[in-house]
Formats: sequence, structure tokens, C-alpha cells
Amino acid sequence: QVQLVESGGGLVQAGGSLRLSCAASGFTFSSYNMAWFRQTPGKEREFVAAISWNVGNTYYADSVKGRFTISRDNARKTVYLQMNSLKPEDTAVYYCARDSGGISFSRREYDYWGQGTQVTVSS
Repeated sequence: QVQLVESGGGLVQAGGSLRLSCAASGFTFSSYNMAWFRQTPGKEREFVAAISWNVGNTYYADSVKGRFTISRDNARKTVYLQMNSLKPEDTAVYYCARDSGGISFSRREYDYWGQGTQVTVSS
């Protein structure tokens, strides 16, 4: 069965960095676009970044552009999110997700999700 397992979250001071990982199994990872979303209590899950199956294209929310970098290692079946210059407003639960079709910024186009990893940025 499809599984996505995130790791790497934690508590960091503003200006610091974290690297999230998402280990995939149960499907042909190299054939799927992947993305990271985040969610805070009472808010909709929002798009953060996406990467195409062939690593050729990456996409970012305006709020993280220039600070976050999405990457993937198809041999390791893992997608990463390097987060630099973190801000308190980046505090959220971060989820990785498998895209069911073409690259999308809408959570409705993603068919499998991990359990999430908490990122907390203190001021």
C-alpha cells in the first residue's frame, strides 16, 4: 500500500533552518509529481512547494520562494524540503503528498498524504 512518512520537524528559532524528509513506498515513486503542504489550526491546508517526477520543474508558494527548496532523490524514493530563514509564520504541520495527475497547487488533486510533521518557529 502507498505510504508517505515525513520526518525532520522540530522547534527552531527564527532565522534558523530545518530539512524535512518524506520517505515513500508502495508505488513507483519516480513516476509521480510530489509536493509539500502545510496547515495551522483553523486554516485550510496550503500549498508550499511541488516538484515534477523527473526533477525538471519546481514550484513554490510566494510566501516561501527564495527561502525553501524542494528536491527529490528517486533512487531513495524520498522528497525533501530544505527550509531556511524560517519565520514564526512558517509554524505549521507539514505534509508531503502524491500528485494524482499533473502538477497542481490544489490539495484536491493529491491522492495520498503523510501523517505530517510539526514545525515550530519561535521568535
